[in-house]
Amino acid sequence: QVQLVESGGGLVQPGGSLRLSCAASGFTLDYYAIGWYRQAPGKEREGVSCISSADGSTHYSDSVKGRFTISKDNAKNTVYLQMNSLNSEDTAVYYCAADRKATICAALIPEVWGQGTLVTVSS
Repeated sequence: QVQLVESGGGLVQPGGSLRLSCAASGFTLDYYAIGWYRQAPGKEREGVSCISSADGSTHYSDSVKGRFTISKDNAKNTVYLQMNSLNSEDTAVYYCAADRKATICAALIPEVWGQGTLVTVSS
């Protein structure tokens, strides 16, 4: 069964950090482009970060660049999103997604989604 499972969300104070995990089953993450997305209350889902399998290049939205880092552990078949210097605008449900036809982020059209993990930034 092809599946993505996110974990690591929670409540964090402004300025704090969290690390999200996205564990895959039924396929190998390292073969494909993997993206992180988020959806804040009342807003549309937006792309946050992506990692290409072809060359390992990483990409970030302007809103998180310099604060978030995407990485992967092939042995664990898991992709991570390290989030630092969090602020209230980062509050959202975070999803990871895969495209098993794409190896570069520019071609990623998500077709496998996780269930999401909630990140709340509040004092």
